[in-house]
Amino acid sequence: MVEEVYIVDFMRSAFSRSRPKQPERDVFNKIDMPAVAAMLVKEMISRTGIDPKEIGDIITGCTMQMKENWLYGGRVVPLLAELPVEVPSQGSERVCISGMSAMHQCAMEIALGYSDITIACGIEHMTHLPMQMDLNPHIGVSPTLMSRGDLIQKYDLMTAMSMGLTAEKLFAKYKDELGWTKRDLDEWGVRSHQRAAQALKEGWFRNGEGYPTKREGEILPIEVELADGSKKVIDVDQSIRPDTTLEAVEKLPPAFRPDGVITAGNASPLNAGATAIMLMNKKKMQEYGLEPMAKIVSLGWAGVDPSVMGEGPVPASRKALKHAGLEVKDIDYWEVNEAFAVVTLFAIKKLGLDPDRVNIKGGAIAIGHPLAASGIRITGTLARILNVEGAKYGCATLCGGGGQGGATIIENVNV
Repeated sequence: MVEEVYIVDFMRSAFSRSRPKQPERDVFNKIDMPAVAAMLVKEMISRTGIDPKEIGDIITGCTMQMKENWLYGGRVVPLLAELPVEVPSQGSERVCISGMSAMHQCAMEIALGYSDITIACGIEHMTHLPMQMDLNPHIGVSPTLMSRGDLIQKYDLMTAMSMGLTAEKLFAKYKDELGWTKRDLDEWGVRSHQRAAQALKEGWFRNGEGYPTKREGEILPIEVELADGSKKVIDVDQSIRPDTTLEAVEKLPPAFRPDGVITAGNASPLNAGATAIMLMNKKKMQEYGLEPMAKIVSLGWAGVDPSVMGEGPVPASRKALKHAGLEVKDIDYWEVNEAFAVVTLFAIKKLGLDPDRVNIKGGAIAIGHPLAASGIRITGTLARILNVEGAKYGCATLCGGGGQGGATIIENVNV
């Protein structure tokens, strides 16, 4: 018998603005993200009232699992959260999809009856450990792979190794077919900031709206020490720019090639942040008297050409839809991670989505994209949106380096 899997809580840190060349400008420069994930875990346990001994697994996704992000078999997070040593853990890596993949495995453990309660986390600190070889000396690629000229050529790996270049290739590949212009990308970038700024103004990220029972909002305020030694509580995403205009964005220079269309205005910035989500089966949820945010009804993952990474959300979403016996028209709201505007626009075009049902509270271009943290963020945000809007189904999806996509379909069982 397959158990139903419910989301009962979701929390995250604010996302800082990472600056690898000027680390003192990152408000999270003096903290590490495994420690922040542990804060989230402790807070969720406290506000749900669960017995931590009943946690069947804690799985943390992280792209750059090196130096301070080495997860030690996932044990760093539960140890910092001071959980019983009997609580097992694991680290997960599927580049940007890592956090969502951690959540997928947590869901499957519950569905198959191995765990009653699981927690998935996603972390990244792109000031300390960015996914760029020129900024992170700890990144290495298999010498065997890089010696295979045939594979490098076959999969265009020199493009695939740069996420920005994969976005450029995605735009060029479909430009004529989909009738794209650079302005389309820039307009979506501006929209992202405008939507996120409005959500921020409304208190969306910090109040309890979107939860079946009243709790604090999705962002856990964190006190940090700044470069000058002063203390500050960070509870707002640092990359949202309310005053962004199309005129200003269109003037930004290409970021990855001289003749390119991808700029800082239509791509996600570098960020640091952590996310966490708690899953339960129905019996355990009822035992604790908790109301579900949403039910996980289907999962999807897919591989695509590594050099056109941004295609990934489309086959991953189709896989999830097929498994759930649903069609695109059945999905009320979508969260398509804005690693680049072109990725979201590609999914909208290929899946036939209504743009007004996509990323309605803004996306990663404004909020930020701390790689592994994003899959959990968009899933938690989507669950809140479904509750507020009184809608039934939502799909959260994102692309990942190396040419992959991940997707999760959730159902609001409170309508």
